[in-house]
Amino acid sequence: MGSLFSTFDKRLQLSLFSLRLGIFIVMFVWAMDKFVNPAHSAGIFETFYGIGGVSHTLVYLMGGLQCILMLLFLAGAFKTWTYGIVLVLHGASTFSSYAQYLDAFNNLLFFAAWPMLAACLALFLLREADTLFSVSNA
Repeated sequence: MGSLFSTFDKRLQLSLFSLRLGIFIVMFVWAMDKFVNPAHSAGIFETFYGIGGVSHTLVYLMGGLQCILMLLFLAGAFKTWTYGIVLVLHGASTFSSYAQYLDAFNNLLFFAAWPMLAACLALFLLREADTLFSVSNA
């Protein structure tokens, strides 16, 4: 019976790490986009959040903070905070795109946000079990 639980625990840890790695990849690329194409990010703030006139300097600052957050997230550090902030940020991004869901067949890629939001929620709820390649337990 003990080996069943250890096998389950290993599969759970590997599954949670794969969620953490996958979420990191997406959100780190989004952070890097702020440096590669700051005008794109400023346009996103205006289109989806109604915040116009965001300067490139502010976009670079947000990108830097997001990179730090994502590296801490990937390391499994300060899980309650980092996993929680990632969940809130991705949730805001998902819900702010509501108009795209109304025109579903012209905006299919926006629907990828929903399984990622579910992954963020699952990882947050199971953060104490996410111990593989993690620097802390909570």
